[in-house]
Amino acid sequence: MVYLDNAATTALDPRVLEKMLPYFTEVYGNPSAIHGMGRSARLAIEESRKKVAQLLVAKPAEIFFTSCGTESTNTVLQAAVRHLGCKHIITSPIEHHATLHTAEKLGEEFDVQVHLCKHQSNGEVDYEDLKILIEKCAADAKTMVSIMHANNEIGIINDIERIGNIVDENGAFFHTDMVQTVGHVDISLSDLPVHFASASAHKFHGPKGKGMLYICSTKKIEPFLLGGGQERNMRAGTEDVAGIVGFARALELSLEDIESENTHCLNLKKYCWEELLKSIPAIKKSTVCENTLSRVLSVLLPHTSNTEMLQMSLDIKGIAVSGGSACSSGALGGSHVINFIQKDACVPLRISFSKWNTKKEVDELIDALKSLLA
Repeated sequence: MVYLDNAATTALDPRVLEKMLPYFTEVYGNPSAIHGMGRSARLAIEESRKKVAQLLVAKPAEIFFTSCGTESTNTVLQAAVRHLGCKHIITSPIEHHATLHTAEKLGEEFDVQVHLCKHQSNGEVDYEDLKILIEKCAADAKTMVSIMHANNEIGIINDIERIGNIVDENGAFFHTDMVQTVGHVDISLSDLPVHFASASAHKFHGPKGKGMLYICSTKKIEPFLLGGGQERNMRAGTEDVAGIVGFARALELSLEDIESENTHCLNLKKYCWEELLKSIPAIKKSTVCENTLSRVLSVLLPHTSNTEMLQMSLDIKGIAVSGGSACSSGALGGSHVINFIQKDACVPLRISFSKWNTKKEVDELIDALKSLLA
């Protein structure tokens, strides 16, 4: 299998697995227990928390472990309405569904207005429109702004520092979905005007089922899951010690290799695009902006009988790519992101790279496409 769907998930780094294994078979005590085995598990969690905080330039008390980015986002948006008293949620029409569906549900169940900001032609949010929207909503009532750092389908990177400054000027709250950037972009949370942030380990060669929620020390929200007092009363349920240890180790390794990995992925991305243009003249990029993730190449093909089942045909040839978010795979109407930015009938392909992909694998993809589209 030629795996070129790393924006959906990445392979677990063997060094991460090695670090996790003892917490399945040797240090398996409940971290809430007061005996030695429990204390050892608790120590592993707190050491991992300190490591993650150090790597993301935050305080350990600001880092909370969750099951995934989706849970982290749900926790913030639910708390914004239920506990912070927000009457407005401002987001973007091309956010992950963890944000859009949660905001929509809250709008239906509570007296909350959901606003979608405009976008520039390159896929970035329209900062001027967003500024006007924030000023208007924040002047009326408490407001939560939730804008992703980088889009998971087209890879466009938003200027969250600029957004955060606008939010701060208007006394609103700011959450950003960093699922596609944590582990791939240098981030200093303490230097960003961000109140809440979501991340997920499996996007940077960590374990699936382990996420993180950053809550700035100046803000306080109520828990989404109720029960025990785990995660300093922010997330009930016995902690996944191995997953937490894996999250910290994967982040550490990713940031150690960040420069070489980004250069490697960017070179593959450029090479892939050049070869695609030679082979398929009608192809185009989803966005012409260069301000995109180094590992994500989103392209659009004309909608023809040859391209209609392209992903499945590539899969039969042993090549894994996607049309957009894995979470929306098979959704009626296709990708909401592509449908928003591209009005003409087209077939999207998202090709996403990791440090383990090779030029030879890109050549195999190109040869397969040539064969299928001949």
